[in-house]
Amino acid sequence: MRYYLIAGEPSGDLHASRLMKALKVHDPQAEFRYFGGDLMAAEGGTLVKHYRELAYMGFIPVLLHLPTILRNMKMCKEDVKNWHPDVVILVDYPGFNLDIAKFVKAQAICPVFYYIAPKIWAWKEYRIKAIRRDVDELFSILPFEVEFFEQKHHFPIHYVGNPTMNEVEEFLATETPFDIIPDSSKKIIAILAGSRQQEIKDNLPAMVEVARAYPQYQFVVAAAPGIEQTYYDKFVKDTDVLIVYDQTYALLRSAHAALVTSGTATLETCLFNVPQVVCYETPLPVVAGWVRRRMLHVKYVSLVNLIANREVVPELVADTFSVENIKTELAKILDGDGRRKMLDGYAEVRHILSEKNAPDFAAQTIYQLLNNQSL
Repeated sequence: MRYYLIAGEPSGDLHASRLMKALKVHDPQAEFRYFGGDLMAAEGGTLVKHYRELAYMGFIPVLLHLPTILRNMKMCKEDVKNWHPDVVILVDYPGFNLDIAKFVKAQAICPVFYYIAPKIWAWKEYRIKAIRRDVDELFSILPFEVEFFEQKHHFPIHYVGNPTMNEVEEFLATETPFDIIPDSSKKIIAILAGSRQQEIKDNLPAMVEVARAYPQYQFVVAAAPGIEQTYYDKFVKDTDVLIVYDQTYALLRSAHAALVTSGTATLETCLFNVPQVVCYETPLPVVAGWVRRRMLHVKYVSLVNLIANREVVPELVADTFSVENIKTELAKILDGDGRRKMLDGYAEVRHILSEKNAPDFAAQTIYQLLNNQSL
């Protein structure tokens, strides 16, 4: 079969590549064409457009790059139509992908499957109308989404397990070393400051300032793919903070604690059993804090707390984000009861996530649905 996949950011590239690998097992004749990244390209097929040309975040960057975004959308629609796939598989990235879904459905090109459901439970819940209209099958990787989609909106979904849990377990089964630290006597505190330049610019300066208060620890930044080291250097110059590339999991396996910007990284840190402080700075923090409390549909921003449905990790977001608050929360998890309590919460999160191999289960389900086989 011919599979057209669309992933617009690094995490989507990772999850889509794992899905492609699994699809090849269930469908040895699989052909792939995609918007994505290097990991997807490694699985074969044709890379039409790299996600680096798609990933714009925030109102101003999107506005400034709107002509490019619209050109990419037009190109994607034409390419899908001309290639005649058996299915379009959308991977997260809803601002772009829901528009593509609308086009594919209106043109009656092929079924539309959505792998990694849009997080409309957090904001833009109105998108359920577009999902109902344009998406044939929805695949979720978060267990609490089942109740949201099926009970609240009466839209059936497939919970396939969590691929991040699978990826962490696979890594822990290896002996991949992390050997960049010059002073082995210092315990490591990992810094995961986001995957985009704007996130890094907002969050990393405060995290580095916290590092200055803990000279007895070695702080190490896990650099995001596609972000040049020169961009990080201006934030860490004149400090002992290190930058590492392509070693995020090795860093987390070696870390004693972590400062983490909200996102999948919070769940990864949890699954590596590393106590963390979630830090997310925003422009106009007082206004953003007010908006968060009154307009977001969820109590938490980190996946750890959302899955547990309680506060397992502290969230310093918008008007609660400050260097002093980060120092305070970090001190609580370096040892003692605060650390033990958080690790107990992590065990609860792992229990809630199923043991399914998410990419394989999703690939099997996709292949069966396309062949009209009973699930």
